[in-house]
Amino acid sequence: MGRIQLKQVKKSFGDVTVIPPLDLSIEDGEFVVFVGPSGCGKSTLLRLIAGLEDTTGGHIEIDGQDATALPPAKRGLAMVFQSYALYPHMSVRKNIAFPMKMAGVPEDEQKRRIDSAAKALNLTDYLDRRPGQLSGGQRQRVAIGRAIVREPAAFLFDEPLSNLDAALRVGMRMEISELHKKLDTTMIYVTHDQVEAMTMADKIVVLQAGVIEQVGSPLELYHSPRNTFVAGFIGSPKMNLIGGPEAAKHDATTIGIRPEHLTASTTDGLWKGTVGVSEHLGSDTFIHVHGTGLAETITVRVGGEFSVHHGDTVYLTPDAEKLHRFDDKGLRIA
Repeated sequence: MGRIQLKQVKKSFGDVTVIPPLDLSIEDGEFVVFVGPSGCGKSTLLRLIAGLEDTTGGHIEIDGQDATALPPAKRGLAMVFQSYALYPHMSVRKNIAFPMKMAGVPEDEQKRRIDSAAKALNLTDYLDRRPGQLSGGQRQRVAIGRAIVREPAAFLFDEPLSNLDAALRVGMRMEISELHKKLDTTMIYVTHDQVEAMTMADKIVVLQAGVIEQVGSPLELYHSPRNTFVAGFIGSPKMNLIGGPEAAKHDATTIGIRPEHLTASTTDGLWKGTVGVSEHLGSDTFIHVHGTGLAETITVRVGGEFSVHHGDTVYLTPDAEKLHRFDDKGLRIA
């Protein structure tokens, strides 16, 4: 079991409130991602759940039990940090076994859990190596293995992939997602990378300045952002946000259109602009268009074969069915 409930949880440092009172339910077996810009409170919220920070107010329940005052070791949770924090003089086997040894788990049970975790993480052939003989991705898997053998009610990941290069990040994203399916255990994952959030989560919690802006599945947040902050944060590249007379035509203060919901032409269209930087990704190209008079830059996604150059004139036409409308408070208009 791994159901976690936050009830009016608040965190302040002196007179500064970093997390105003908030409520959140995380169901057993869910993969939940906390996402937001640096300083939004996502890691602090994770540390409150883990017990590494004391709450200023509210209650934290784990499987129906009040865990607000419990020390980290009594909460039945396992945390994986950004730093691997492995013991360099110990083998992979001994690193994974360490928390069990400290807890007094019998040696035969230790072996069973180590073998099971190593199999799940493709570490069986590396158990007798030391961390210095492993790649970054392998060392992160060892850190995850050390958490698995504790058999926690939930796993807490605090930006675990930020020290890896781009290729390893993609591979580890897939491995952690596969691991979640195998273990069927609650996982809470903190990242500032919305691509990680979109590709891994069952449910995303978008935070800004300690406030939950929206909670929902990746596609719910993508197709129905609650406000302009979520609209501009979820999606890569981000949604184009346009104000002024063009928005007023749609009875809105701001309208939003995603790059893939714009059509580009070199001959005609609704909005005329000048090609700036083009990002060629093979099958797709992202063109950054200036001088439309609508926004400083409008980004459009086109096929890789669409050929334009810096300084060319281009015409953009939005898909009217895909426009998002927001009011003067930045909230979505239904």
